[in-house]
Amino acid sequence: MVNKTHQKQVEQRRAARRAAREAERAAQRRRLAVTITAIVAVLAVVGGVFLVIGLGGDDDAPAANPSTSPSAPVSTGPASAENRATSIPAALFPAPKRVTPLPAEVDCTYNKGAEPASKPVDAPANGKTPATGTTPVTLATTIGDLKFTIDKAAGPCAAKSFLSLVGQKYYDNTECHRMTVGKGLQVLQCGDPTGQGSGGPGYAFQEEAWKELKYGRGTLAMAKTQAAASTGSQFFIVYGDGSGLTPDYTAFGTVDAASLKKIDAVALKGVTPVNGPGDGKPITPVKITSATAAS
Repeated sequence: MVNKTHQKQVEQRRAARRAAREAERAAQRRRLAVTITAIVAVLAVVGGVFLVIGLGGDDDAPAANPSTSPSAPVSTGPASAENRATSIPAALFPAPKRVTPLPAEVDCTYNKGAEPASKPVDAPANGKTPATGTTPVTLATTIGDLKFTIDKAAGPCAAKSFLSLVGQKYYDNTECHRMTVGKGLQVLQCGDPTGQGSGGPGYAFQEEAWKELKYGRGTLAMAKTQAAASTGSQFFIVYGDGSGLTPDYTAFGTVDAASLKKIDAVALKGVTPVNGPGDGKPITPVKITSATAAS
């Protein structure tokens, strides 16, 4: 009887120890789950902040552009599918055209920017500006010549600023710092002498978009920040799908088909992501060596 009682007590102690160990393991699992959940939540917040910060900047690209852009990591091989264009529309999009034409002249005002110019440059003169006519511009780049047609009827103040910057050699020896390759947003962004996405000309002006404005293959438009009247020197070329863009960016011209094919080749090579998958620095560098406008 004593032996049986002792054996039973031993089994009870063993069962109690097993239960305690299982309880501790369960508690550890719960603590781990809470920790992981907290980490995920923090990462989600940080990721959101990164997107907000990474898409701020002196001139914001469509939907995004870095204010203090981190240095892009060095690519060690071909871009993954999410970081290169896999489908690019072939047809040119209609040139931007206002539903209601502007008068022959409009008033343009170029205000001093919050940050100094990234490269010495004078702001255009304020006042009346023609809202008719076109001007051809050629960017000599490391991927070949890119040919624009600047349309003053679409964005007269942007056209005046852009042609002024071209004339002052502001865009010479600058690198296109950002490319997006995903569905809805396929653009190449240039115009920041710092190459980081945060630089500008030291002045800013009002956007000239209209609610019916749409963007597509061949549209040339100005970048901006999320704030109003923040257009500066940065511009972007929609080489493919622009359906994800809202009508907030001044369209002021077009890019010809031959130039777009050169940009296509860069997009197919891909990007080193900086602002998220499919959004970063082109693996094939695009450097503007000179910009000239037809006289």
